Amino acid sequence: MTRDAAAIGAGLDPVRVARRIPEGERIHVVGAAGAGASAAALLGRAAGAFVDGCDPGVPSPYSAALDAAGITVHPAHDPRHVTTEPIPDRLAVTKALTAVDPDHPELRAARDRGIPVEAWQQVIADAAVGRRLIAVAGTHGKSTTAGWLVHLLVEAGRDPSAFVGALLPPSTTGGVAATARWGAGGSFVVEADEYAGNFDAYVPDLAVLTSAEWDHPDVFADAAAVGEAFVRWLARMPDHGAIVANVADPGVAGVVGQVSRAQGPAVIGVALADDDGLAAGAATVLGRITAADRDGTTLELRGLGSDPRPRVARLSTAGRHNAANALCVAAAADRLGVDPEAIVRGLGTFPGIGRRLERVGEAGGIVIYDDYGHHPTAIRETIAAIRQREPGRRVWAVYEPLTYHRTAALLEDFAVALGTADAAAIADIWAGRDPDRTVASATGLAEAVARERPDMTVEAPGSVDATAAWLADAVRSGDAVLVMGGGQSYRIATGLLRRLEETG
Repeated sequence: MTRDAAAIGAGLDPVRVARRIPEGERIHVVGAAGAGASAAALLGRAAGAFVDGCDPGVPSPYSAALDAAGITVHPAHDPRHVTTEPIPDRLAVTKALTAVDPDHPELRAARDRGIPVEAWQQVIADAAVGRRLIAVAGTHGKSTTAGWLVHLLVEAGRDPSAFVGALLPPSTTGGVAATARWGAGGSFVVEADEYAGNFDAYVPDLAVLTSAEWDHPDVFADAAAVGEAFVRWLARMPDHGAIVANVADPGVAGVVGQVSRAQGPAVIGVALADDDGLAAGAATVLGRITAADRDGTTLELRGLGSDPRPRVARLSTAGRHNAANALCVAAAADRLGVDPEAIVRGLGTFPGIGRRLERVGEAGGIVIYDDYGHHPTAIRETIAAIRQREPGRRVWAVYEPLTYHRTAALLEDFAVALGTADAAAIADIWAGRDPDRTVASATGLAEAVARERPDMTVEAPGSVDATAAWLADAVRSGDAVLVMGGGQSYRIATGLLRRLEETG
């Protein structure tokens, strides 16, 4: 059963045209310790607002940046946050809350007082007013691509501002690790999420579309519905804008085919081509992987700048999907007027972002990685990247499923993807905004993987902490453990490493 964006965002004010944040405006952020909401708080503060927030989940991986910025985050929700002086001028909140509790007492108190209640994306859109807005969208790869583009622009001296849905390293933010960056340059990069109209607040001058595939089955009935959402969003762009599109992705090719039939933004196609030149005819910027090893990937690029000669970038990342992301970054930077040599340097020096094939550590001969992968395609590609990074090791796929409906709708696809590893462990499902526990279970997914790979060790140990404890006894020296998921799966990675270090 699907719900439309209005139902998911029940009680929120409609998306409006972005406006500059007035100096001294008071903004209260509910759920401020989340990845996106914390960025809204940081960018609102940087733009001149007084910002505070609340979140029973503090501390979180994102709250350290709020502490460093001096933003108060109360550790509990309370209607008095909006009824006690000084009264906020507006309240920003995530749809993860309105999807399950649209009549939340704090939101209700704000509406009763006539305080606007908006999605946190509106704050970010307002903070970007006066800059050139670059929005990176797609089912997969948008965080990596957005973070990579921000890094490249920083290295090229462009001093961008940004929101990315994963922690940017201090070398990129200029301070502590955070999901936001504030710069003096003219570019503002945002990660644009298609879920329930989350990207509707953004009207970009330059859009980047990495992939388009069926996801969020609680909102989109099928792949066609996902494509239609992207088409509607891109259709709002100004005619002078441009779309960088990974046309080697079938879903993206379908989206830009519909967009390009009408007068509007220019389409800059990018594609990874195989040796036979596959997709070359559809792409303006073309790439070819010439080498891939544990230390990275060598990528040959054509189509940057006015010089037809190929350029070679040595990427520190692994995986074909990351080479495709690099092409999107290169084409976007080229459109922004970055010198091709600076583009090649920026591609090669990217240090990565949080929870994207992130090496957590090694103990007892066992290496542990953490990744946000929570869709079958992302899981399959990330397992392939681990095999490039850690050749010869037994690969564990450790997955905390994200939402019950996604797990149920894509169960067999998950089983096939997880079955490309050598062993698997499935933690309890992270419900998030989807509390219907009747449609799927971790045990059911583990059984599906076992049917796909009867020869494979597969277990569903329980909670993230129970999964870490079980793995500590199951892994052996020489293994590579890839932890994936969008909830609290990072605790499996850190918990496993701690246990292995304690046992020597």
